[in-house]
Amino acid sequence: MLCASGVSLAAGGHDLVRALDLSLSAGECWALLGRNGAGKSTLIHALAGLHPPKSGTIALDGAPLATYRRADIARRIAVLLQDEQTDFWGSVLDYVMLGGFPRSRAAWIRDSVEDELAHRRLAELELADRASQDYRTLSGGERQRARIAQVLVQDADILLLDEPLQHLDLRHQAQVMRTLARCAAEGKTVLAALHEPGHAASHCGFSVLLYDSGRAGLGRSGDMLTLANLEALYQCRLEAAGARSFLPT
Repeated sequence: MLCASGVSLAAGGHDLVRALDLSLSAGECWALLGRNGAGKSTLIHALAGLHPPKSGTIALDGAPLATYRRADIARRIAVLLQDEQTDFWGSVLDYVMLGGFPRSRAAWIRDSVEDELAHRRLAELELADRASQDYRTLSGGERQRARIAQVLVQDADILLLDEPLQHLDLRHQAQVMRTLARCAAEGKTVLAALHEPGHAASHCGFSVLLYDSGRAGLGRSGDMLTLANLEALYQCRLEAAGARSFLPT
């Protein structure tokens, strides 16, 4: 569905990824892991068509992503970026409903199906009682869950999420990961940049590891998330803390 072929990425004069081949298909949930500055955000931007790769091609359903109109990409690919402007004047429901804009006839026209979907996503992320609250008054974690709800209301085939678990407590980290895994089980394609290998091991069938050298490794999470691979990835000693967790030593 979304494929990178021989893709190389650079930022600030530094090469981040070299000759990456990556194929994301329907029904798959992928984790994207790497140290700070390894290129996770840059890769997500490239896959979403927000930033062209240094070389190589990115294709959506076999056609170069660069040939699609931005509106058509928005109907197929939903993106959660790390940062956004937070000065939104409306309610939490108003904010989440903006996710339906790529499929709407016009802004602020409420569709009953989208309205139902928005309320369902808010309930799923434990924000139903915040629907009428001013978005600007939410805590950081609540705001992050509202941002994820907005992405889900977009109802795109492909979800690209840059650090979806930032600002979330442990309960809501697990909740969001279960939601993303459920989206993949329902046929969507999910790629999420994560910092905790345990979440990747528990909820993502596949993982991409971005090393500082520009090298990338990818495959099934059970094969990729080994102690040796993770120590090379994060460049520190780790110890296994249970079957799915690793702690620095």
